[in-house]
Amino acid sequence: MITLIKNAELYAPDFIGKQSVLVINGKISKIGDIDEDAVSSLGIDYKIIDAEGALVTPGFIDPHVHFLGGGGEGGFATRTPEIQISDLIQSGITSAAGLIGTDGTTRHLTSLLAKARGLEIEGISTYIYTGNYDVPTPTFTDNVKDDAILIDKVIGTAEIAISDSRSGQPSVHELAKIAGQTRVGGMLSGKAGITHFHTGPGKGYLSILHQLLDEYELPASNLHVTHITRSRELFDDAIRLAARGAFVDITADDTTYEWISYYKKNQGDLSKLTISSDGNGSLPKFNEEGKLIGFGVASTRTLFNQVIETIKAGELSLEETLRLVTANTAEALKLEGKGVIQEGSDADLLVLSKDTFEIEHVFAKGKHMIENGNLLVKGTFE
Repeated sequence: MITLIKNAELYAPDFIGKQSVLVINGKISKIGDIDEDAVSSLGIDYKIIDAEGALVTPGFIDPHVHFLGGGGEGGFATRTPEIQISDLIQSGITSAAGLIGTDGTTRHLTSLLAKARGLEIEGISTYIYTGNYDVPTPTFTDNVKDDAILIDKVIGTAEIAISDSRSGQPSVHELAKIAGQTRVGGMLSGKAGITHFHTGPGKGYLSILHQLLDEYELPASNLHVTHITRSRELFDDAIRLAARGAFVDITADDTTYEWISYYKKNQGDLSKLTISSDGNGSLPKFNEEGKLIGFGVASTRTLFNQVIETIKAGELSLEETLRLVTANTAEALKLEGKGVIQEGSDADLLVLSKDTFEIEHVFAKGKHMIENGNLLVKGTFE
C-alpha cells in the first residue's frame, strides 16, 4: 500500500517546512516534492491525504503503560482493566512499552508478553519490561540479563519501586545489580537495557539513585525514573538526576504542562525529559497513616491532552514539546526508526489540525488507524 501525504507542515519533530511524505510498505520512502502523477502511474493501490492546514508529527511513544491493567491495592475488585488498542490510537500513541507494577502475583510476565504481541498484531509497535516492584524481581528466565537477550520484546526492567511503602525496600547494591545486569543484557541484544524506576512519595526522593551513580560504575543514561511530580522536592531532585545524564519521566495529569514549564525555567535538561500516561494503571490515594482512601484509573488520553496544553501554554516551542513524546523517548528506549520523520524510519505519523490540534489522521507503521477523526481499527473484542 502506498500513501502520499501532501501539503503538510512537517515537524520531524524539528520543523522542516511544508513537505510531502511518501509511505511505502510501512516506511517513509521519501520526503519533499513528490509527483502525484508518477505515484498514480505505478498501477498500485494508493491513498492521498491532503494535509493543507494541518501539522504532521511523529506518532507518540508512551514508555509506561499497564497493558494488563494495574492496581489491586484496595482488594481484587479494584484491579483496573487491560488496555485496548483504541485507547492508544485515539491518544496519538503508535508505540508503547508495557509493564507490571505492584501486583506481580496475579499478573504475569508471560501474560504481558502475550498482550504486547496481540497489540502489535492489531497495529501498533509494542515493547515490554521484565520485572515489577519487587526486589529480587520476577523474570522469564533466571535473571534480567537473560530476559533482555532471549525475549524479543524485553527492552529493560521495570518498574522497580523506590521511596515507596509498596516497594521491595531494596538496598543500593541490589539496585546496582539489577541496573548492571539489565545494561549488559541490552548491550548483548542491541536493546536499551534501561531500568525504569517507580518513585513513590517517600522522603528519600531519588537519593538511592544518586548513591548508585556515586558508588558504582554504571552510566546514568541507563536509568529512567518516573512519577517525579509527587512533590516539588522530588521534582527538583529529578532535575539534578537528569543533569547527571539519567532520563526522567513525568506521569501525565492535569498539571503536567505546569511542571514542564517549571523544569525548563529551572534549567532542567530537556533532552532527558519524557512524558508517559501510566495508562490503565491505578491511581491510589493514601492518607498519612498509609490507609487507602480512594483510587482512579490513568488514561492514555491525558498524555495527548497535556502535550496540547503544553503547546498552548507557550513556555516551550512546538518542537521542544513534541520531543518529549517522540525523539526523547526513542533515545531513552533506543528505538531505532521511531520518534522521528525521516526517510527509512517507520511511518508512525499524526496529522493534527493546525488550529485545534485535534487528531485528523493516525498512521502506525503505515497502517491508517484514524481517518478524518474516525477510528478505523479496534481491538479484536472491542
